[in-house]
Amino acid sequence: MMEAKILDYLAWEMLRFNRMDPARMQHLLKVHDFTRMIGQGEQLDEHTQFVAECAALVHDIGIRPAEEKYGASDGKLQEQEGPSHARVLLEKLGLEGADIDRICYLVGHHHTYTGIDGLDYQILVEADFLVNFYEDSLPLEAIQSAYARIFRTKTGKELCRLSYPVKKEEPNAGTD
Repeated sequence: MMEAKILDYLAWEMLRFNRMDPARMQHLLKVHDFTRMIGQGEQLDEHTQFVAECAALVHDIGIRPAEEKYGASDGKLQEQEGPSHARVLLEKLGLEGADIDRICYLVGHHHTYTGIDGLDYQILVEADFLVNFYEDSLPLEAIQSAYARIFRTKTGKELCRLSYPVKKEEPNAGTD
């Protein structure tokens, strides 16, 4: 199956998984779109772009199982419950084992902001933050703090600066 068709199918499967929950449905689509934009802006190779987009679509798959199991769905519970559910769906699509492993790793770490070990991981975190800033109505101070601490990609920073009055680093700061 072509990668574009896999992404479409995966999006539909996740919309069905989150049926009757329009907030989660829209969240996953927005995170996917920001992931796509940041990945393209950072000129990811085609395969890494595909893996990042798959991870964006399934990143919150652990929310519903965590709520059913624990009555809560904080970030750590999402990371704990998500990978096994993502794996079942990704195996059904016939993805390669190494890709499934990486996507499940990203799902299992998307609320862990230390030890980010790849551009796909960095992009997913930034895309999720961009959406959560708005959806959670975070105060400007929290947005500015996350921008300074978390954002590393040029494209993610630009998207954040287009939406919020965050300070662009000085050229000699070495982060842009």
